[in-house]
Amino acid sequence: MAEAYFPVGPGLGMEENFLSLDDILMSQEKLPGRAESALPRLAVLLGQGAGSAESVPEGSKLEIPLWLAKGLHDSKRRIISVELPKIYKEAWRTVFSADANVVDLHKMGPYYYGFGSQLLNFENPENPEIAQTDSVCSLQTFIARFRRIMDSSQNTYNEDTSALVARLDELERALFQVGQKGLNDFQCWEKGQASQITASSLVQNYGKRKLTEVDG
Repeated sequence: MAEAYFPVGPGLGMEENFLSLDDILMSQEKLPGRAESALPRLAVLLGQGAGSAESVPEGSKLEIPLWLAKGLHDSKRRIISVELPKIYKEAWRTVFSADANVVDLHKMGPYYYGFGSQLLNFENPENPEIAQTDSVCSLQTFIARFRRIMDSSQNTYNEDTSALVARLDELERALFQVGQKGLNDFQCWEKGQASQITASSLVQNYGKRKLTEVDG
């Protein structure tokens, strides 16, 4: 039976893929911000009032969904300003540098890596630091956690992994599932329950992209 929905991967960097359910969900994550000018008829949408005609006063503190923040952000007109969420600030970068594995990323932000890259769409006083160090910090965090994730996926065959997976962000959960599937496929092949080992979809898709680049 064919699947009703074929999963589409998230976008890369600062751009979302609007066919990806993960990116659609990520765009609902909220950013702290401030209204730099009055925002007519946006009070209800931003949770600032009860009437559809109410405006958000200049200087109001806001919690803005990513998709709306990107739509309202304009460096020339100064409609809103966006602040850095606390998990990406220096204090948390220090925690990640000390031991990235102790952090419950799913609790702090289920799309930590993807959401972090979206912050470069906004201008704020910390932007130079974000561009130079936060992306690197995210990469270092990912590298520090990646080995443990893959080791765990290969050493928890037929075990309850719910507690482990609960602490992972969505990208890490997808990697864990790939590792588990690879282990399960190998175990089936080793027991004679599968005729051959096939390349994972990630490897196959990567190969297709490389061929497209060569042909182009």
